[in-house]
Amino acid sequence: MATHKTAFLISAKRTAVATRNSHFADLGLDRLATPVIKSVLAEANLGAKDVDELIVGNALGAGGNPARLIALAAGLPECVAGLSIDRQCCSGADALLLAKAMIESGQANVVIAGGAESFSLRPQRLARAHSKAQYIAYERPPFTPWPEHDPDMAEAASDLAEQLNINQLKQNQFAVESHQKALKARQQRPMIDMEMARQKEAHENQNHEQHESKQKQGIQEIVSVAGITEDNFSRQLSLKVCERARVLHRTINTANTAVEADAAAFCLVVSERIAQRFQHAIRLVDGMTRGSDPTLPGLAPVAAIKQLLTAENIPVHKIKCAEIMEAFAAQTIACIEQSNIDATITNVGGGALARGHPIGASGAILAVRLFHELQLKPGLGLAAIAAAGGIGTALLLES
Repeated sequence: MATHKTAFLISAKRTAVATRNSHFADLGLDRLATPVIKSVLAEANLGAKDVDELIVGNALGAGGNPARLIALAAGLPECVAGLSIDRQCCSGADALLLAKAMIESGQANVVIAGGAESFSLRPQRLARAHSKAQYIAYERPPFTPWPEHDPDMAEAASDLAEQLNINQLKQNQFAVESHQKALKARQQRPMIDMEMARQKEAHENQNHEQHESKQKQGIQEIVSVAGITEDNFSRQLSLKVCERARVLHRTINTANTAVEADAAAFCLVVSERIAQRFQHAIRLVDGMTRGSDPTLPGLAPVAAIKQLLTAENIPVHKIKCAEIMEAFAAQTIACIEQSNIDATITNVGGGALARGHPIGASGAILAVRLFHELQLKPGLGLAAIAAAGGIGTALLLES
């Protein structure tokens, strides 16, 4: 698809992911998001006045326009109206695609895009069948117009696992490995940060005369909020613990399902004119959102991934690193296998099974993780996520 301009990511940050009712239990969306927004701007040496728009994915809030609330709290200019989107789990990723469209169309030069979610402070939802009926509390809205074909997410994941012969042991093993990778990444992070700092300093010294205007970029992925700088759920999970976990639906249990969580994540999406000042800008190559069978939403990213790679004429083996959402182990296994993605390059630092799932922010967290991985391993990176109702979004980045 021909475009007038190209979109780049020059900074990407997130909070830690905190399980519901833990470290971020009393932080509203504005207090979660503000430190991240200020950090992505500071890292790029840009000011609030440089921002043209803020796009925020949010699925559990009380309505209104959370993006406007966050924009004002973060000190962005009053002219930044703020755009809130709700495509459930895909929201944070789709915020980046909207930002990309704004950049490519020339509507903006600097857009902050991502998501923020608080399971801890989600409002109670009430509904009634007709105008004279009593209000009753409900957990989630319908995702299809057919009650008999609108499965609970755990039930849908169970159906997917059964259809593709993904047994409980395989799901549990995947969950254990996710936690192991997350813990290993946490231990290695100080060494990785030092190496990235060394490389960037060497690059800057080597090219000082030719690139005096190049901006140094930071290396920290997680912004400290309430003093928390690490995801709090990663642990030494074992198969024995998985076997004792509470069953949600057949092979789906609480160990191979991502926990509810609070977090915010944002990327600074800019035009090429802005990006050329930065040493390690990441190109937002393209993205794709597709609908599929609403009774098997876990498979939705497969269609998005395949169509995206086909549109860009990129064979899957060219992907150097991938971030695939881990709402359920069964779903992630299915996406990896059905898309023919190399499992060894996927979720190398662990996934949502080891972090948690802050619905509207999860897609943006994948993008932030991918941004930082591509700093270490240049090439093409893929992020993909599924949403209730049979929706999948895939993003392709390149360093």
